[in-house]
Amino acid sequence: MTAAQKKVVQYLSEAKASELALVRVLQSQIAMTPRGAYRTALEQHLGQTRNHAGRVGTRLQELGQGGNPLMAVLGTVESAVGQALAFGKTPLDLLRGSGGEEKVLKNAKDACASEALEIATYTAIERLAGAVGDEDTATLAASIRADEEKMLQRILREIPKLTDAVVRAEVKGDPSYDATTTGAADAVREAGEATMDTVRTATAGAKRTTRQARKLPGVAQAEGQIKGTVASEGDLAIARYDKLTVEEITGKLAELSQIDLAKIDSYERKNQNRKTILSRVTTLRGDEPWAGYDELTADEVQAVLSEGDDDRARQVRTYERSHKNRAGVLKAAERELTSA
Repeated sequence: MTAAQKKVVQYLSEAKASELALVRVLQSQIAMTPRGAYRTALEQHLGQTRNHAGRVGTRLQELGQGGNPLMAVLGTVESAVGQALAFGKTPLDLLRGSGGEEKVLKNAKDACASEALEIATYTAIERLAGAVGDEDTATLAASIRADEEKMLQRILREIPKLTDAVVRAEVKGDPSYDATTTGAADAVREAGEATMDTVRTATAGAKRTTRQARKLPGVAQAEGQIKGTVASEGDLAIARYDKLTVEEITGKLAELSQIDLAKIDSYERKNQNRKTILSRVTTLRGDEPWAGYDELTADEVQAVLSEGDDDRARQVRTYERSHKNRAGVLKAAERELTSA
């Protein structure tokens, strides 16, 4: 796969993750919206969004995404992250605002933001694909972008009407509908249950894919970088991260794998952005002695070293001294080098 194709695949993978996340958001908003023209528009766009995800997925297959483990794992992780964010957000979508009318208006404003992001995404894909001569992808992006532009205009036409409904309900005391009749109460409970079930399923699938993909150079760091952008403190390999001092954190970094270092790098840049920590992370990040090394136990590393590869033993010794510093592994590396 050429550099141009890899970049197109990257952008398409991001777009697919966004479409899959948007499916659940639309479902939650539909559950909150009373029957009428606006709800019908949301239902139609839900069908379009599913169709968009399918078309983008088909194009990814045509470009050979399945044969590129690095892009496969990035797409898998992004999809899982996107869906997890959407599932976690839906109960809030259904409960926000003081009344049913205001909930719908707030969700409509969110929908405008989502559509604008989709338009920007497909504009970039169309431009990229056109620049590298991928006319099929450019045509696909232009078609989907047109759908998103129509939906944005449709929502914008509804905003004044939805605002008028808020005025009647919140200012004049004349509500137009009861939120409990739209199915929102059931949707809140179902969204909570679906969050756990779907994220567990997505995580299990991602783990199977990433275990294999991590055997390729650079995949572990890329995966960690993506996860770190949406990680919470509890997702990090260092417990109570936000409560520790800079010195305490830097003292623990050498014990971490490349994927965990990349995750902390993204998390730290997004939050406190402390230069001392980022500098130490940068110093520790680098190629493992071989791809997948950080996934191995000390016994497994020693078993590999027993094969008698001197260069590999030197790489292990250097890496271990800077990272986990496991005594058994270092002794095995020294033993192999001494007997060489």
